[in-house]
Amino acid sequence: MAEAIDGYIFYEIAALLVLAAGVGFVGLLLRQPLIVSFIAVGILAGPSVLDIAKSDEHIDLLAELGIAVLLFLVGLKLDLKLVRTLGPVALMTGLGQVIFTTVFGFLIGLALGLGPVTSLYVAVALTFSSTIIIVKLLTDKREIDSLHGRIALGFLIVQDVVVVLAMIVLSAIGVGTAGDAAMTDVLWVFGYGAAMLVAVVLFVRFLANPLVGRLARAPELLVSFAIGWAALLAALGHYMGFGKELGGLLAGISLASTPYREAIAARLASLRDFLLLFFFIALGASLDLSVLGASVGAALLFSLFVLIGNPLIVLAIMGAMGYRKRTGFLAGLTVAQISEFSLIFMAMGVTIGHVPDEALGLVTLVGLITIAASTYMITYSHALYAQLEPMLGLFERRSAGRLEDAGPGGKRPCEFVVFGLGRYGLGIAQELRNAGRSVLGVDFNPVAVRHARRLGFDVVFGDATDPEFLAHLPLGGTAWAISAVPEHDTGITHDDPRRTLIHALKELDFRGEIAVAAHSDDMVDALDRAGADLVLMPYRDAAARAAVLVLSGATPHRTETADPRGQREFSV
Repeated sequence: MAEAIDGYIFYEIAALLVLAAGVGFVGLLLRQPLIVSFIAVGILAGPSVLDIAKSDEHIDLLAELGIAVLLFLVGLKLDLKLVRTLGPVALMTGLGQVIFTTVFGFLIGLALGLGPVTSLYVAVALTFSSTIIIVKLLTDKREIDSLHGRIALGFLIVQDVVVVLAMIVLSAIGVGTAGDAAMTDVLWVFGYGAAMLVAVVLFVRFLANPLVGRLARAPELLVSFAIGWAALLAALGHYMGFGKELGGLLAGISLASTPYREAIAARLASLRDFLLLFFFIALGASLDLSVLGASVGAALLFSLFVLIGNPLIVLAIMGAMGYRKRTGFLAGLTVAQISEFSLIFMAMGVTIGHVPDEALGLVTLVGLITIAASTYMITYSHALYAQLEPMLGLFERRSAGRLEDAGPGGKRPCEFVVFGLGRYGLGIAQELRNAGRSVLGVDFNPVAVRHARRLGFDVVFGDATDPEFLAHLPLGGTAWAISAVPEHDTGITHDDPRRTLIHALKELDFRGEIAVAAHSDDMVDALDRAGADLVLMPYRDAAARAAVLVLSGATPHRTETADPRGQREFSV
């Protein structure tokens, strides 16, 4: 009976899920990020502690599917025009960080007494940042679509390309076919990648909309197709040599132009979170604590180098390119850890015989320290920036910000400023303009900015939570600042954009009124205490307005339209 229990994978998965729920709940009580809790689950379930996670093959399969779904959802919201716009900064920061970390990491290794080959391996391993962890954290914070989030995603893709090339070269060396064969492998990967890009472009041009439109008649089938499509392109990416991550990203991009992308994203969000649990469990379970003790001193030094040096080089490069120090700082924090690929890279070096087991243990400990520390750094990035802001002026040019808030209307006085130009915010702006009032819109989503400008609004591209950006807005004669940005699912937090905006406006001695939108009754008191003059409840207000229309005698199948003269008008 004991053997049957040990051999039944369902019992193992059930135990992992219960353990994850328990540790996650404790972490929640202690106000710890869930990623740290889930990595702790992996360590507890791994061979060094409880030894529950024995079915590595099954856990890795679920983890890899979670990676494919995560990157698919990122690609689903990726704007290709923005990728072209941010290409230079992504390339410069990505390659700059890789070169900086490799050179100085190698010198630190030599100073610690590591051999030249081992130092080079460790230095290269330290250049890789975890796309999965960063995307997950930024998604949880609703910052994946922010300017710094999109720049971070861009240079993480550059890093992924470097990872692929490093793995190809290392594999070629491992089988004794370096030189021409390695170059041939690299060319094949680029050839496969180009072919896959062409196939995706043709799919988007001719098949995506009609196919997804037909599948959308059965929502369950649409979800199944989306998962299958993400897994297929991730598998092709892995087979062709450029990784599951880029394959999953391309799958999402191929459906990003369809009108059903938001519905797909909403239905897959819970599945993504469930599958990624196994990624973090696998990551924690792979950490062998028994080989880490001898490397503590060196690991701490390398960890400090990654946690401080990597963000600084990104901050310096972005500052030189004209970005504000806040944008550079928030983007730089995303490279303050090493990746799961760092461990794979070192393991390949151990297998080939280039580096000893102790080097793998060293990088493993660096990974554990930097992943845990950077999770807190990214989670509390805005509070951390507030503390360090006075010391970051060195990394900002006098002309900083020209790349962030270029656009019409940034200096004209206005009566109303609307932050967040989604459907609700843009609707408010349209009604105010119809009433003859002057309106300035603010959003950090380039798609929303372009759409509002096409409608004739004065719009500024920028982050409403950036106090320096707000200081450049023409707020002197503004009567109302209206926030229509979405709220966090977890309620009002220390970095909630509404509270941050209210605090920043108060600091700027803003003399007008502040209105913010909320979607739940328990948020009203919290936002009142934060300093809001008016809390808008979109659903409740819409229901009240609908009741007024019904009671006023509006006939069925007729809608009320705004009239600039303030009179009610009905149209069929």
